[in-house]
Amino acid sequence: MIPAERADEFRNWLVGRIAALAGRPAGDVDPTDTFTANGLDSVRLARLAEEAGREWGGTVDPVVLFENPTVDAVVDHLTRPPRPDRGAAAPAVTPDGGPVAVVGLACRMPGAADAAAFWDLLLAGRPAVGPVPPDRWSADLVATDPAEPGRMVSGYGGFLDDVAGFDAGFFRITGAEADGMDPQQRLLLETCWDAVQDAAEPAAGLRGSATGVFVGISTNDYAHRQIADRELIGRHTATGNSLAVAANRVSYVFDWRGPSVAVDTACSSSLVAVHLAVRALRAGECDRAVAGGVNVILDPELSIGLSKAGMLAPDGRCKTFDAEADGYVRGEGCGVVVLKRLADAVAVGDRIYAVIGGSAVNSDGASNGLTAPNPAAQRAVLRAAWADAGTSPAAAGYLECHGTGTLLGDPIEARSLAEVRGTAVPAGGPAADDAAPGGQAADGGTPGGDAPLLIGSVKTNIGHLESAAGIAALIKTVLAVHHGTIPPSLNFRRPNPAIPFDDWGLRVVTEPTPWPAGTRYAGVSGFGFGGTNAHVVLTAAPAVPAPAAPAGPLVVPLTGRSPA
Repeated sequence: MIPAERADEFRNWLVGRIAALAGRPAGDVDPTDTFTANGLDSVRLARLAEEAGREWGGTVDPVVLFENPTVDAVVDHLTRPPRPDRGAAAPAVTPDGGPVAVVGLACRMPGAADAAAFWDLLLAGRPAVGPVPPDRWSADLVATDPAEPGRMVSGYGGFLDDVAGFDAGFFRITGAEADGMDPQQRLLLETCWDAVQDAAEPAAGLRGSATGVFVGISTNDYAHRQIADRELIGRHTATGNSLAVAANRVSYVFDWRGPSVAVDTACSSSLVAVHLAVRALRAGECDRAVAGGVNVILDPELSIGLSKAGMLAPDGRCKTFDAEADGYVRGEGCGVVVLKRLADAVAVGDRIYAVIGGSAVNSDGASNGLTAPNPAAQRAVLRAAWADAGTSPAAAGYLECHGTGTLLGDPIEARSLAEVRGTAVPAGGPAADDAAPGGQAADGGTPGGDAPLLIGSVKTNIGHLESAAGIAALIKTVLAVHHGTIPPSLNFRRPNPAIPFDDWGLRVVTEPTPWPAGTRYAGVSGFGFGGTNAHVVLTAAPAVPAPAAPAGPLVVPLTGRSPA
């Protein structure tokens, strides 16, 4: 221990030694920044601990510097009495397996820089798909003949305005490390910060907390660019492009101690991430969870491959449930939700956008092909999620479909949904292993009641965001539940003749529509092209008394890394 009255002297000594060891002016050493950011590697850090022990008496265990990785943290640790280990980060309550509240959200989507802009885009029914930006790849790669080698049939996509910009200093990341980081990691950091702010959680107050991070992420175009020239490979290439580190870096930067998991199930990745977050909250593995997904499209190779597989629409439009459906258009973006157990959120007066009542994940198994959907598996995941929510699919007022816009995939999804709700006879007759259960819905209606189920797909607005598709669909539906209005699904002009919408009790939303009377539930589906299916059930936030307004003036905190 160092006497408390010598704390400032010890701090100045540490700053001076770090400057000397790192070869930089003392004025450039930030006492609130990590030793790594201040230029010390493990060897120099061990040397600093040895010098501190010799100069200040006794022994300074190098572990102290790793557990307290800033000058201020070390000074605080060595000049104050021992305190409980903050690394334990044990959940504060016993889990009850109940519903989970969405208390914060943020996104960066094509045509929308934030969640408010995204909602405006959806409500206005605006498409955000356009030609591929010239800084991604040349329009010369587009060909009308899908068999032409090295070329693709579509020159369109849903792209963000800027995937290169990043405020590295705000996150205490050096310019060199930021250059080595996949833009997907950068987008995640910024969007997670925005989501936590939206949840009214002070980031500093969450340091060391049992906060989990669950991220859907699949592609790594940036890594391919870096390793194409071996001379460009540097010390940050491995961590900057690891899919696992995409989640781990968020936990590291914010100092969150809950589970930190990257999920790759292709198109269902981010919805599976939400499911895992819900399960972790229910199991008591974390007190809050940040869940979402990210996708950035930098290079043409994957698009060429998808084009060869016949998955891309030449006109660059997802025409979900339409007779002209002929594939999807790729999109990029990032979305994040902040989740807490509903009881915890209500107890502290959180603003609740919507509630996740249940979720489920399964696999197609041996379907008609590796990328072919399995109707029985789709029905099973729907039933499992609604059973987890303690209600019937007939209680749904709206369902956000996977809806990529293919002539075969759309009818399979529509029929599976109708069969589960009891409004369509199973193809080939009912099967013993997946026959729809009878009985009355939780809202008092019968399965497949008189009102049609409203359906749609956000892919018609922004394209198929692949690993971020599920979170884009979830955020759209959460906002629809929150605002009581369902945005329109686009590109629906002539119904797919293989879908008898009236007979199956389904209706595509084509204009902003008030939430159906008498219903409180919505569903969100995400199906991975490798066979992993996910479904999440949402319901409206409970009516709870608003917290009393505090007396006197309010403090409005503003966030910044510099006086400017």
